[in-house]
Amino acid sequence: MRFHSEAAFAVRARGHPNVRARHRTTMEVTRDDYLTERGDCILAIEADAACSDVPDWLREHLRSGGWVLIELEVETEGGGGGEAFSFRARGDPRLTLASDRSIVIRRSSYVDDRTLAVLAEAAAADVPRSMVRALRAGARLTLTVRPLVGGAGAEGDHRNP
Repeated sequence: MRFHSEAAFAVRARGHPNVRARHRTTMEVTRDDYLTERGDCILAIEADAACSDVPDWLREHLRSGGWVLIELEVETEGGGGGEAFSFRARGDPRLTLASDRSIVIRRSSYVDDRTLAVLAEAAAADVPRSMVRALRAGARLTLTVRPLVGGAGAEGDHRNP
């Protein structure tokens, strides 16, 4: 059985006309205020947080190799309702969480200062195209990270719970 704690770390950002979200192994949100078409893993810009802002309780969980539930929510125009997509990823003892510019979630086990989590079940290319269209129109994105505890591992399917 899987449980997630009530604790959560949320990052808010906004879409951009150049959001492509076609990268098959990573996804990223950045504090940068621009996006080129080459940034095909970037979901949103002008993020209000980066890896360096991850709170200590979540750093500890991630660095212990703990699993997290990552929830992406895109607000529809006018702020009412929205669409959500969620998946799991894992922490790693090698995480530095040092970047003050961005957050990257990876399918692989590669770690650098921008990496929040590895072995993710999803990447930018897996985000529903309706959400990508909304982000291209400038919609707001909230990326929420919740620690999975109480037997949380790779079993089970938490996509769009």
